[in-house]
Amino acid sequence: MVHLLTLPFRLAFGLLFGILFLPFLILLVPFFLFRLLLKAVVGLVMLPLVLMVVAVGALLAMFAVAIAVIVPLLPFVLIALGIYALVQISSRPSLRPL
Repeated sequence: MVHLLTLPFRLAFGLLFGILFLPFLILLVPFFLFRLLLKAVVGLVMLPLVLMVVAVGALLAMFAVAIAVIVPLLPFVLIALGIYALVQISSRPSLRPL
């Protein structure tokens, strides 16, 4: 409600100070454009570096997940290899060398 009551005063003072400060704002426009240009150049230079860091991070994360899945399965793999070795040692060869 207070905003509606003070709206004419806010509009009048806003227009008055806007018109008074317009020349100063026009002088600041080149600095804002230079700031925008600088940010764009820094962004274009940093984008490939950031993408490479993200790719390396993703590869490291996938490697960590693979290790986290494989390590608990190692005892079963060792048991299977032991059984395979025992079967290979105890079985007779199917062909006899001449």
